[in-house]
Amino acid sequence: MLNRYIRNTVGALTLRGVAAVTAAGLLFGAGAAAGWHGTRIVADETAAPAAAATRTIGAGVDSYADLVDQVSPAVVTIRAEHRSRAPQQFPFTEDPLFRRFFGERQQMPQAPPRRQGALGSGVIVRTDGYILTNHHVIDGAENITVELSDRRSVPATLVGSDPPSDLAVLKVDVNGLHTLTLGDSDAVDVGDVVLALGNPLGVGQAVTMGIISAKGRATGLGDGSFEDFLQTDAPINTGNSGGALVNTRGELVGINSQILSPSGGNIGIGFAIPASMARNVMQQLIDRGTVRRAQLGVSAQTIDSALARDLGLRQVRGALVSDVVAGTAGERAGLRRGDVILAVDGQPVADNNALRNRIASTQPGTTVALTIVRDGREQTVKATLGELEQRGDTRGGARGRNPR
Repeated sequence: MLNRYIRNTVGALTLRGVAAVTAAGLLFGAGAAAGWHGTRIVADETAAPAAAATRTIGAGVDSYADLVDQVSPAVVTIRAEHRSRAPQQFPFTEDPLFRRFFGERQQMPQAPPRRQGALGSGVIVRTDGYILTNHHVIDGAENITVELSDRRSVPATLVGSDPPSDLAVLKVDVNGLHTLTLGDSDAVDVGDVVLALGNPLGVGQAVTMGIISAKGRATGLGDGSFEDFLQTDAPINTGNSGGALVNTRGELVGINSQILSPSGGNIGIGFAIPASMARNVMQQLIDRGTVRRAQLGVSAQTIDSALARDLGLRQVRGALVSDVVAGTAGERAGLRRGDVILAVDGQPVADNNALRNRIASTQPGTTVALTIVRDGREQTVKATLGELEQRGDTRGGARGRNPR
């Protein structure tokens, strides 16, 4: 059984002339980007005539060149630079026992701090220079440079960063830029064709094609607080982080973020943050530089088939309340341990992760209707949501887990 690892797809490089570095394991070997080719089926004239097809499935497309020409100018390369302090050569000389026998040490020359950098991608979302990318691309950066599609390199400032969703917004002082329209990721279906654009492994802008493999995925990488990934088999590699996942209408449906791989190279399991989540986080970062999220104040677990059977549920879905925090919206709404939350404002709750994301995407102070099952009977309760306490610095601080 393969030992699998989930990796952020941010590339690493050195700014002191070294050819390549691993930078804490962030630069991997290039994975082969498998191309997809349609197969033409030729009928055997000697065979019995087949029944006429009633509908066409997956009509072939000769080229996506026009679509790529339309969207690629809005995808940029991001280089984030930070300084790394060189370790002292003789740390043990600070020991008092060492000084007792050998005297005070002379001042030893120290190597200057080294410059390190991360390579990622970004998407221009407004003509006045706002760029959407991943938090992990720019985390801890002192200097950020954006390379536009016309090869111009311009400095960028960090507008705001949100570690829980792994999103960040940058700003460049350039107007009239080509942008991508944020599409409706909720309307994306498994099987839809998508294109992934970015700068994999620093080779330059590239585009790959695949389909949406799944929706509502959570990997638990890092903070893992708010994950609702679109899964795709469009090849994504190191350096694609922050790049665009677009549909065949040229709309941005996701921000490429992670890959699942035993080797670090692409194996066809990539994850993108859906545009619906990115839109909400981006607008809050632009408006106030931080993200406000609502809190219900419960701990919950996902319903499996055994729990559904024991609780008498007709479907295997929902979130089982395992604890209610005192003084929170959940307690004020009368929620109890053992309640099963099936829907929020009429929108079905698939599992614990879906409940977390649905509550978090709501503004504090909002009153929501919760459809619950208690003692085998379905009922509705209303809760006025509180505000989730901010943990960590939204401009690049530490991550921390958050309750619902």
